[in-house]
Amino acid sequence: MNDLSPHSYQKVFKGAMILTIAGIIIKILSAAYRVPFQNIVGDIGFYIYQQVYPFYGVAIILSTYGFPVVISKIIAEHPESTREQAARKIRWVSFGFLTLVGLSFFLLLYFGATHLAAFMGDLELSILIKIVAFSFLVLPLVSVWRGSFQGLGEMTPTAVSQVSEQVIRVGTILVLSYLLMNGGFSLYEVGAGAIFGSVIGGFAAVLALLFFYQKRKRKQKHTDVPSNMLPSSKSIVKVLMLQGFTICISSLLLVLFQMVDAFTIYAGLLEAGINEQQAKELKGVYDRGQPLIQLGTVVATAFSLSLVPYIILSKGKDVKEKISLSIRVSIVVGAGAAVGLAWLIKPVNMMLFSNENGYHVLMVLGLSILFCSISLTAAAILQGLGNPYLPALFVGIGIGFKYLLNVLLIPDHSTLGAAIATLLAFSSVAIMMILALKKKTGTSIFERMPTVPLLVSIAMMSAVLTVYLLLTDSLIGDSRTMATFQSIVGVIIGGLTYLLILIKNHFFTKEELMLLPLGKKLVKLLK
Repeated sequence: MNDLSPHSYQKVFKGAMILTIAGIIIKILSAAYRVPFQNIVGDIGFYIYQQVYPFYGVAIILSTYGFPVVISKIIAEHPESTREQAARKIRWVSFGFLTLVGLSFFLLLYFGATHLAAFMGDLELSILIKIVAFSFLVLPLVSVWRGSFQGLGEMTPTAVSQVSEQVIRVGTILVLSYLLMNGGFSLYEVGAGAIFGSVIGGFAAVLALLFFYQKRKRKQKHTDVPSNMLPSSKSIVKVLMLQGFTICISSLLLVLFQMVDAFTIYAGLLEAGINEQQAKELKGVYDRGQPLIQLGTVVATAFSLSLVPYIILSKGKDVKEKISLSIRVSIVVGAGAAVGLAWLIKPVNMMLFSNENGYHVLMVLGLSILFCSISLTAAAILQGLGNPYLPALFVGIGIGFKYLLNVLLIPDHSTLGAAIATLLAFSSVAIMMILALKKKTGTSIFERMPTVPLLVSIAMMSAVLTVYLLLTDSLIGDSRTMATFQSIVGVIIGGLTYLLILIKNHFFTKEELMLLPLGKKLVKLLK
């Protein structure tokens, strides 16, 4: 990769940026729709949906970040002279293997729905689990076509399919939920409609990819090559099995934490003696934290992950500098988002979800943004440098730690215990990732970290927001409109204070700022 020609460098970088932009769009949509959805269905309706969502999340990440990446890698590594012919064989072998994978997940969820719902403590969820099972049936087609296009250097079909899938999905969920709620259906029936909307999104992705596939097929010339010049079926399946799941496990970090919560929080609350209605409401309020973590993490990683293509295409000392910068960006943006949200959590909770319920739980969950951002950035760097198994191992350890802490803390501390478990588990994953980066690349993040400017910036932002809240709290009352005004102005004031002090204190050099999105505008603040 380091010896690419300028033309190849530009093509790789352009392709990476297309997928990065599409990724940011779908992550924002995936987080943002939950706010109006919760407003439509309430906390119990939100609980119902969030209990089953992690299953869909696994399907979407396997078909977006897992298998397509591996398939594209197998194709791209093949000599260009026979790449088209190799891609054809790789498509068919991958489709056969992934059909078995998708069908296995479908059968497990569809026929095991009652057992899974019972394990969660709520048998009424079984119909929703059966519906979400169908999302795994589109996994083979979506994964194979996305991987094939990416391997042949065409990123637009993947980007278009991802965005169209998310737009159709979000639109269907919100419209169906609104209609079903107004139609007098039960909250579980509304939840089933929302899950159905997610499945519809998968079929939209298939149609988008089919359009591009047919378009490309018309231009293709079919030529045969000797079979010994093509990859063996065994080698293709081996790579898919070994790397397909490991590559996407770091992307599954948030979803798998939600999966642990789905199986432990509600059941744990019931065991602690809380009645069903209250337990559902508590879990629904806790789930408000998911879009907050997601949106905060998207903001932080949008900047830090934009540097990963530079890291992959760099060499020598330059690699260490880019890695250090990428992690520092994830820390500085993640810390700003986490601390800023902690100060503004009451008005933000009121603005988004109509009341302040559970703000102390959401405050703790919001602090996870920092460690989640570091984990995702470090995992992407390790994968880009050819170490896909380490991030998967660390995420696995983090999930085990999260499960153990949930079991220990929920009986005595309710959903606050689950929030603390999330924070501690995310921080453990982040520490393991940072240590692995240091061991693999020799990059010591904290030796290069200007700690004092960072702490001063956090302290000044906190001081400004404290004064701002003292001056405005008396004006808000129970008004959601005023809370919205207070939140938005608070974000602007806090964010600008933090950014200005960071840059004025030279946390980043001019050269480092120029590598970031909006870098030219940020450099002007140095003057």
